[in-house]
Amino acid sequence: MKLKKKVYVGLSVDMIHEGHINILRTASRYGEVIVGLLTDEAIASYKSIPYLDYKRRKIIVQNIKYVKKVIPQHTLSYVSNLNLIKPHYVVHGDDWKKGVQKKTRQDVIKALKKWSGKLIEPKYTKNISSSLIKNRILEIAISPQNRVSRLKRLISSKNIVRILESHNSLTGLIIENLKVEKKNKNLEFDGMWSSSLTDSATKGLPDNSSLSFSARISSLNDMMDVTTKPVVFDADNGGQIEHLPYLIRSLERSGVSAIIMEDKIGLKKNSLFKNQTGTKQDKPNLFANKIKKICKTRQSNDFMIIARIESFILGKGLQDALKRAEIYSKAGADAILIHSKEKTPSQIFSFAKKFTKSKYYKPLVSVPSTYSKVYEKDLIKHGFKLVIYANQLLRAAYPAMQNTARTILKNSRALEADKKIIPIKEIISLIKND
Repeated sequence: MKLKKKVYVGLSVDMIHEGHINILRTASRYGEVIVGLLTDEAIASYKSIPYLDYKRRKIIVQNIKYVKKVIPQHTLSYVSNLNLIKPHYVVHGDDWKKGVQKKTRQDVIKALKKWSGKLIEPKYTKNISSSLIKNRILEIAISPQNRVSRLKRLISSKNIVRILESHNSLTGLIIENLKVEKKNKNLEFDGMWSSSLTDSATKGLPDNSSLSFSARISSLNDMMDVTTKPVVFDADNGGQIEHLPYLIRSLERSGVSAIIMEDKIGLKKNSLFKNQTGTKQDKPNLFANKIKKICKTRQSNDFMIIARIESFILGKGLQDALKRAEIYSKAGADAILIHSKEKTPSQIFSFAKKFTKSKYYKPLVSVPSTYSKVYEKDLIKHGFKLVIYANQLLRAAYPAMQNTARTILKNSRALEADKKIIPIKEIISLIKND
């Protein structure tokens, strides 16, 4: 009996649409279809990770009648899988002749030549309702279950996850939509930081927990309604341990992906203040009990607990920070934020050098507010998986608004100010009308 020829199709597949079916139908005419389904890591190497994880995408694809088998494709490049399978054909829409996948296509052609394989390129399916697909994806993305799990998936898929402070729905939309192309890759922020400092400042309140969690979550929900990216919540020291379950339930209901809790006690004093007189650090075992409480309370194991260590802020040194990190890790913390207000990252790098060798190692988080010269590549090199730009948008907005107001006062009209600000139509176009 004549063996059927092998046909390879590489797919990402977040939302199956007519174009995917056309490609698979075409491929099935040439032989048995093997789908190389891109993993989250492969997709994250050139664009946003899909809303559905690999496991759920695989279930969808392997139940399409044209598909014989599904295997993981671990990189954007097809070459490794092609060398393993040696298919007679590779089928891909002709839309990859330009853009970020152009080199991938060239590598496929080169690999196929080794065994006289052939590339088949059906015409890209036009007139697919992109708005309908986007609306369906949005429905998936904003569901709390998918949103909560997204941060953990990002951390496991990317070299480093970028989080930017957002203090209202408008800044949330900026983070949601902004993309910068660099070296054939789309760069973007992966999520939002709900900061107690910027939330308090926008309400005209001091950063000492004057603004209640319920008030912050109410504002946060407005932002969640118009965005899809994961949110990391700044919970200061978390408050009383007895109150933590109520906070965690509220955050999970809203779709928040992680809570960051610092190991200080008493009335909050911002860690960036030079004078920390009177500020006290919690006893490690008592703070660990808060972590354990959250672990018991959370509904999803994908909801992350990030322990923020203030040892360097309070002048206690490396050994105290390392001791606390191990205790917090054993208690169930999913990641460790090592905080510093030095002008260089030397403190956090000295911590990372030791902690990455510990059997209790957990992913590291950096907040480079004072050591802003540090590059992400250096954070990656030292084992950091998440970087939080914690207050830059508010700091940018305040002087811009103040200068605009001053210009109007000086000139008794708005014309001079208009020359330095974006047209109103750009703000209007940012807000979508469904």
